[in-house]
Amino acid sequence: MPTVADVLRRHGGEYLEQFGATMPGEHKKVLRAITACRTGALGTVLYACDSCGRTHTVGRSCGNRHCPTCQQDKTQAWLEKQIDRLLPCPYFLVTLTLPAELRALARSHQRVVYAALFEASSEALRALAADPKFVGTDRLGFVGVLHTWGRTLDYHPHVHYVVPGGGVSTDGSCWLPSRTDFFVPVKALSILFRAKFRDLLHREGLLKLVDPAVWHRDWVAHSQAAGDGRASLRYLAPYVFRVAIGDHRIVSCEDGKVTFTYRRVGSNRSRKMTLDALEFIRRFLQHVLPAGFQKVRHFGFFSPHSGIVLEAVRWLVTVLNGAIFALETEGVEQPATTAALRCPVCGGSMSVLGFAPAPAVFDTS
Repeated sequence: MPTVADVLRRHGGEYLEQFGATMPGEHKKVLRAITACRTGALGTVLYACDSCGRTHTVGRSCGNRHCPTCQQDKTQAWLEKQIDRLLPCPYFLVTLTLPAELRALARSHQRVVYAALFEASSEALRALAADPKFVGTDRLGFVGVLHTWGRTLDYHPHVHYVVPGGGVSTDGSCWLPSRTDFFVPVKALSILFRAKFRDLLHREGLLKLVDPAVWHRDWVAHSQAAGDGRASLRYLAPYVFRVAIGDHRIVSCEDGKVTFTYRRVGSNRSRKMTLDALEFIRRFLQHVLPAGFQKVRHFGFFSPHSGIVLEAVRWLVTVLNGAIFALETEGVEQPATTAALRCPVCGGSMSVLGFAPAPAVFDTS
């Protein structure tokens, strides 16, 4: 079956000829990296089979965070780390979405708009939680993940938060819980998110580029009870390292067309979509993030820069629940590691003998 890299290798040159003059540099870098991944253009690794003794040369991986091949082994390790940090309390999955009218602005000013999306949504969430009717403190802790694509590679920027149901009191002496089935009102969250986002665009000098009508329509905000948080983390984990589309979804690449599978929201039935190859590449590249941009962020007492020790927060929750805190953890699977290469002849394990550098003619800029 063809892969995303196969599509880019076959049609990336034509795409660069047509759109290279206006493409962001980061898109060009990703295109070059993925097309070169494991081809030998980035150098090679020499292996020896431990069983039959045959030697094999394998092209080095590009390591780019947008490469479907290079990111597939990292999800489980991240998930286990986050599950280990869960608190013994109810959790909520909160989602806030930019309206369609702002997508063109987001696409052309990604770094500013994505940062504003995080800032406005997280501040709105904390501000509402501070109301005594809901939680009574803004000292929350939560994890946010930026997600920019829909199921057919369309552009749909939104952010998901996994939020413990409660927060630490202002003086740090106790845990203030939310209701088990309700965190904050989504209507108020939507309004506050919209207002804060507007203020941030004004601060960045982008407000004049927005149709004023967008500030008078409802914005989408959603909050749902998420049990102990594990299911929400499992839902989000693939988005942390997964790119817009994985290799397993590519059905064919022929006659200048790319066919891939997708599922509609609320349906488990697999469907197929066929796009012109250049349109497929355009949709794929529009989800490339600005260099160095963090798509996963930790807020409040989940932040590594927080002045609150997470284990102290765990004790506060435990004391409130009247539970006995046992210094033991539930058995979990070990984080996944990259699958060891097997000899293509006999299937035996292989050991690394050495490396060969990339050819001097390859341009990685």
